[in-house]
Amino acid sequence: MSSPVTKHKVTLTDEQHADLHRITRQSSVGVAAKRWATILLLANDAHSDGRHTDEAIAEQVGVSIRHLQRLRRRFATRGLDATLVRATRSDAGVPKVLDGPAEAHLVTLCCSSPPEGRDHWTLQLLCDELVRLEVVTHVCAETVRTCLKKTRSGRGRRSGSASRRPTAPDSSPLWKKSSTPTKPATTRRTR
Repeated sequence: MSSPVTKHKVTLTDEQHADLHRITRQSSVGVAAKRWATILLLANDAHSDGRHTDEAIAEQVGVSIRHLQRLRRRFATRGLDATLVRATRSDAGVPKVLDGPAEAHLVTLCCSSPPEGRDHWTLQLLCDELVRLEVVTHVCAETVRTCLKKTRSGRGRRSGSASRRPTAPDSSPLWKKSSTPTKPATTRRTR
């Protein structure tokens, strides 16, 4: 069975081919960039070392065929420089809703007594109270939940604080710690 025709062809110039070989041999380059360079070299239609099938490249490099197809498409649409650089996240510049002071308010609120007529704080009650106190303009229950999970404070715990639990007492009250060593000295003294 013949392999399907690839939608995006990789055709490298001699200069690009040399640059990619240099990248695969450098020790200061990241693993992902080396992997991408190797994939492009193996997929190069303009060189005799290239022209491998997607299945062979995926098996040799250790990536999925879908990953290989995405890399081919990125090379065809954006060029070599953009292909070898990891893309920035779309939410990289979005500030957190609950920053440090807001988290502190949330933990303090969670440790306080719940509103009149309630046994405990619910996530929605905490959200509404943070907005009412003007700590934040808006916040969803999931954000509050992940923040509380991170601080390890719980609404239903016996101790609703964010501090660590006390350590357990010694296993035996009769056990005493001694400062005397249990093994004799292993070196001999000479006079």
